[in-house]
This record gives sequence, C-alpha cells and structure tokens, in this order.
Amino acid sequence: MDSSVKIIRVFFILACIIMGTLWGQYVHSLYEDAAFAAKQLEQGMNSVQDPKPLMVWVVGGGIVGGGISIGIFLLMALLSQNLYERLAPAIISIVLGLVVGYFLGQYILWWFPNSTVTLRIFVVASLVLVFGFVGIVVGLTRASNWESLITAVQSNRGNEPAHKLVDTSVIIDGRIKDICDSGFIDGTLMVPRFVLHELQHIADSADVLRRAKGRRGLDILKSMQDGESKVIVEIIDDDPVEIREVDSKLVKLAQKFRAKILTNDYNLNKVAQIEGVEVLNINDLANALKPAVLPDEAMKVKVIKEGKEPNQGIGYLDDGTMIVVDGGRAYMGQDVGVIVTSVLQTAAGRMIFTRFDSALT
Repeated sequence: MDSSVKIIRVFFILACIIMGTLWGQYVHSLYEDAAFAAKQLEQGMNSVQDPKPLMVWVVGGGIVGGGISIGIFLLMALLSQNLYERLAPAIISIVLGLVVGYFLGQYILWWFPNSTVTLRIFVVASLVLVFGFVGIVVGLTRASNWESLITAVQSNRGNEPAHKLVDTSVIIDGRIKDICDSGFIDGTLMVPRFVLHELQHIADSADVLRRAKGRRGLDILKSMQDGESKVIVEIIDDDPVEIREVDSKLVKLAQKFRAKILTNDYNLNKVAQIEGVEVLNINDLANALKPAVLPDEAMKVKVIKEGKEPNQGIGYLDDGTMIVVDGGRAYMGQDVGVIVTSVLQTAAGRMIFTRFDSALT
C-alpha cells in the first residue's frame, strides 16, 4: 500500500476518535440536562449528582469512533474494484432518479401554493416513486452499457495519439529508442511500476548476461526520459493487485486505458489479441522492413560458416537475415555471387535459400 494512503488512514482513525469524544461530551450534556430537569420537577432546586462521570462518556465515545473507522476499512476491503465498477453507475442512476422526482414535485407544487399538506406529500411521493423506479431499472439493467457509450464518445474526441503500454522485453531489446527518435511512434509510452520492478529485478540478477540486459534496459529508459525524444515516457502506479502475472496485468491495463501494447513477447502478443487489445510487435516491424527478394534474383553475400548439410555455407545480410548457400562451403570467408532459390518465413525470422553462382574477387 502507498505510504500516503497509510497516513490518510491514520488521520481518519484519529479524526473518528476525536469526533467520538465530542459526541460523548454532547450526549453527556444532554443526559445531564435531562436528569437535572427531572430532579428539579421532583425535588425542587436541590443539587443533582451525575450518575455517570464525564470521562466515561468521553472514553466510550472515542472507542465507538475508532470502532466505526475500523468497520469502514473492513467494508472498503470487501468492496473489490470489479464490484465497485458495477455498482457505481447503478447507484448514480438511482440517486439521480430520486432527486429528479423530488425536485419535479416541488416545481409542480410551486404553481399551486394553496394546496394542502396531504396533497403535497402525495404528489412528491408519487413522483419520487416513479422516477426512483426508473432509476433503479436503468441502473441495474442498462449501467453495463455505459462503458460502450463512453468508449464511443472518447473515440470521437479527435485524432489524438493513442497511449502505448511498454513491456519489459521491448525495453531490454533497445530498438524502441531508435524507433521513437525516428518518429514512427508518437504519443505517450506508459511504463507500469511493476514492469520497472521486473526490470530492476533482472538488473540485480546473479546471472551476468541477465544483469547486463537489465542494466542496459534501465539505461535506455533513462535516456528516453532525459533525451529529446518525440514521445513522452510516463511511469504509472496502476497495478491490478488481483492479478499476479505481469502479462495479464498489462492486458488489463491496456483494456482500462484503451492503449496498445508494445512487446516482443510471442505469448503476450497472442493473449492480447485474444482479449481484443491491439499489439505493436517490433519484430513484426523489423520483418516488414527487410528487403524483399524473389526467386532467381542475384545477390552478393559473404560466407561466414559451414551449414548443416554437405557443401552448404551460411552468410548473413546487414539486417541479420540468414542466407543458406548451396555449394558455398568451399568459399568460407569470401564474397560470392548467389542466385535465390526460395524464401522461408518463420516465427524466428526469415531464411533465404540460394545456390552458388560465382566467386567474387
């Protein structure tokens, strides 16, 4: 729990205790006046002994006030976020119905100042009953559709850049900074606090490689905040505490803020799509930017290592695409001319199969 919330709760308990002591003094004074009046009627002006000292009422009032504050905390703990989101529109609708009925009755009776008290009560009660019933029906049966109405209104606000939720994998990957600097991503990048904690946990890992990745991710995030980036990096404290998995938390927040998710995680990509959340996958962007090659196209490549099959050589393009050269094993370390035979697109990336054409000098 946030420290500010704890401080507010402590002050609330103290305020309830103080208010309880004040009520105790007030009740004691009423009791004392009533007892004095009764004794005055029976015995004249004789002095009256207070059957209960003031301190008892004050202490008792403070205890009752503290108990009420704790009871309120227990009720708030039982009221989950999901239950609140369902009840709040219904309660608002019911209260509005009752208020509209009451003030409409008062407005009608304003035109009939000479009406009897009985007629006034009947008119106001009837209107409150009718509008209160309408409010109850609307609140309990139509409140679930308010969210879609709000969504439709928000969608017509204009062409404002959509918010993006950032996953840990994208921060560690590092390409997000270059993409943002190029202007292909705009708006606000929201980094939840639990993602930042996960990144910090990776940076504190005992494994050297994981620790290096985590620290690199923290450095990239810091540079995006301090640099002249075209996006705004915002750290948010929203954390669905009822959900334990980080991926599920991100999907829940994306639905709440109607934001997109920036990720490289294959599983998160699929789960978010199932939940109706739009995903921006940097790997998909990288694959889309790779140069297209067609069968029978000639190209040049440097053979780096041996392939799995006999006489195969392996090379790479500048973007990391693997080139399999049939017949290129004998030319390792050399630039060769090849002819494209086929292209294979996989989840891990793209592979281009070629045959050896000629050695280049």
